[in-house]
Amino acid sequence: MLKQIVQRFTTNLEALASSSSSSSSSSRFDVHIKWKHLYHNRFRSMSSIPPHTTTTTTSYSVPKERVDCLVIGAGVVGIAVARALAVKDRDVLVIESAPTFGTGTSSRNSEVIHAGIYYPPNSFKATFCVRGREMLYDYCSKHDIPHKQIGKLIVATRSSEIPKLNDIINRAIQNGVDSLRMIDGTEAMEMEPELQCVKAILSPLSGIVDSHSLMLSLVGEAENQGATFTYNSTVIGGHHEGNQICLHISETKCLKEWKGTSILQPELVLIPKLVVNSAGLSAPILAKRFTGLQSRVVPPNYYARGCYFILSNTKGTPFRHLIYPIPEDGGLGVHVTLDLNGQIKFGPDVAWIDGVDDISSFLNKFDYSVHKDRVERFYPEIRKYYPNLKDDSLEPGYSGIRPKLSGPCQPPVDFVIQGEDIHGIPGLINLFGIESPGLTSSMAIAEYISTRFLG
Repeated sequence: MLKQIVQRFTTNLEALASSSSSSSSSSRFDVHIKWKHLYHNRFRSMSSIPPHTTTTTTSYSVPKERVDCLVIGAGVVGIAVARALAVKDRDVLVIESAPTFGTGTSSRNSEVIHAGIYYPPNSFKATFCVRGREMLYDYCSKHDIPHKQIGKLIVATRSSEIPKLNDIINRAIQNGVDSLRMIDGTEAMEMEPELQCVKAILSPLSGIVDSHSLMLSLVGEAENQGATFTYNSTVIGGHHEGNQICLHISETKCLKEWKGTSILQPELVLIPKLVVNSAGLSAPILAKRFTGLQSRVVPPNYYARGCYFILSNTKGTPFRHLIYPIPEDGGLGVHVTLDLNGQIKFGPDVAWIDGVDDISSFLNKFDYSVHKDRVERFYPEIRKYYPNLKDDSLEPGYSGIRPKLSGPCQPPVDFVIQGEDIHGIPGLINLFGIESPGLTSSMAIAEYISTRFLG
C-alpha cells in the first residue's frame, strides 16, 4: 500500500517536471528521481515506528512515514517557506491538494508589491510587508522576475477624507516607510490627468509583480535545494500523539468522490519533526481537525470574495500609477491596478460569503464567477476618482477569496503565526489569516519561520 502511494506521489512530481519550462525541467527531474530513491531508503518503514505512534483515529492499518519538515500548501507563502527551510539543509516535503502550485489566493489578487502603509505599527503585517517588499524587489531583480516599481497614489476625493489621509501617512511613517509625500490635488492630477481628487499620498515604493513567475522561480530554487512538491494530495486532519503530530494524508481525488456520509480515512500518516500549516483559505478549518489541538487557539475564519473588472474599449492607458481610494470595510477599496502589459484592472470589491464546508475548502471549491450585473456597483465607486469612465467599458475579469480573521464591521486582524508557545504542540506552526499583504510579505514570513523555529 505505502509503495503504491509513494509511486503515485512521485508520478505526480515527474509529470509536473515534464510540463515545466525546458530551461529547468532537467534539474527538477533529477531532484524528483533523487527524492524517489531517498523516500524508500532514508525514512523508516511502518514496521520501524515505535508502537506508541500507532494511530487510534483510524479503523484499519495505515502506512506511516517519518519526515523532517512538511509544509501544507503550495501558495506563495508555503513555497517561500519551503525554499527557506531547504536552504538551511532541511529535508522538505510540500503537500498541495491542487494539481499545481498557487491556484488559490496567490494567483487571484492584485499582484501589487505593497510599501507597508496601512498596517498597525509593530504588527506582523507592517513588519513583514516592509521587510518583504525589500526582499521581493531584490529577489526579482536578481532572478529576472517581471516586476515594475510604478508607484501608487492614495487619493481623497472630498475634503472630509483628508483627515483619513493624514492618519494613513502618519501610520506609514511609524512603520518605517520612507519616501512618502503628501501632495495636493493639482499636483496629483498633473501626474494623472484622468484623476480627480483634492489631495493624495504619493508612494513611490509601491509596484507590481508577475506572481506566477515569482512562484515558479521559488519552486525551482526550493527543488534545487532538495525540497519535494507533492500535488493532488491533501492533508485532511491529524492528531497529537506522545510528543509529535501525525498528519493524515489522502489523495485529492478520493475527497472529490466523498459523499459526506462516512468518516474520512487517511491513506497515509506522516510524522514530521516540523510542520507548517500554510493552507491559506483552509488553514483554520484544517487546524480544527487536528485532534489534541485546543479549539480555543484557532481563530474564527471569514471569507471575503473580491471581483475584478477589466477596462476595455479605451484608447491608451488612462493611468500610469496605482490609484487607491480611502480603505473601506474589509479591504482597500476598488482601486486601479496595472498589469505588466499595461492593462487596467479595477477591484476588488468586498462580498462576504459563508456556508463553506471543510471538504469544499480543502478542494478550493469556491465560487469564483464574476457576474456581469455586479459591475453596476463598480461604476459609481470608480467615478469618484475617474469621472471620465465610460459606460459599458468594464468587462468581467476574475475574482479571489481573502482568508480573513475578522468579519463585517470588525476591525482588521493581524497575521497569526502560532508555535508551540501558544498551542502546546511541538513542531507545529500554524499560519492564519495570511491575506493582503501576504504576497509582498511572503519571503519575510519565510525568513521569520526559518530563523525563529530552526535557529
